[in-house]
Amino acid sequence: MASTTASAAEAPQREGNPRAKGSLYRGDLGMWSWVAHRITGVLTFFFLFVHVLDTALVRVSPEAYDTVIETYKSPIMILFELGLLAAVLFHAFNGIRVMLVDFWSNGPKYQKPMLWTVLVVWLVLIVPAAISMLTRAVTELFGGH
Repeated sequence: MASTTASAAEAPQREGNPRAKGSLYRGDLGMWSWVAHRITGVLTFFFLFVHVLDTALVRVSPEAYDTVIETYKSPIMILFELGLLAAVLFHAFNGIRVMLVDFWSNGPKYQKPMLWTVLVVWLVLIVPAAISMLTRAVTELFGGH
């Protein structure tokens, strides 16, 4: 009886670069974009979940709510705000890119340049925001005006 699958000896050899040692995936920048999109989506969801909980706390105990809000004013929380901003910005811009790839007929053709555009726009926006937020954090941490 003939088999419909080729044996390993008959299978054609793959061309291209072998998988890099230490890397589980062979993906390129697009694969890492996919991973980053999922991670930033989960982080944003987690933030929204915590935000709904702490906002609901005002009805249970206004004193506890005030305590939580005071915690958010600490300079260390500015780092978390910066992380949230970075995650939301990347997730939003990459989400637009994903929609263009899915729904625009030329999207797959231009998906890599669009990814580089997303990264450049993200950097252009996040670097000044990071400088501003980190300056505020350092000023509040070490004293200042």
